[in-house]
Amino acid sequence: MEIMIKTIDQVTVVDITGDIDGKTAPEAQAHILPLLEPGCKVMLDMSRVDYMSSAGLRMMLSMHRQTAGNQGQLILVGLSEEIQDTMSATGFLNFFTIQDTAEAGLASLK
Repeated sequence: MEIMIKTIDQVTVVDITGDIDGKTAPEAQAHILPLLEPGCKVMLDMSRVDYMSSAGLRMMLSMHRQTAGNQGQLILVGLSEEIQDTMSATGFLNFFTIQDTAEAGLASLK
């Protein structure tokens, strides 16, 4: 797994490449949770994530809770159909704003 972090128009963009599973979720969480400061605007670009295990779902729930507690915004973009289906079936999709593209994600955070 690889994580690239950049800022575009006051939005922190986190590009994730690779699978998010029991081995990689703690590393991803360690990189992303510190970004979820009060009033943050964070976009996770998951267009290069093919697989996410239950450990990834737990990581996503932690990120949602921290963002909501800090009155920030967290948007997911580029979710594969499989990951969207899994998140929908588990009810996790209801916690997040989802956009198809990075451009749409950035526009919704402005």
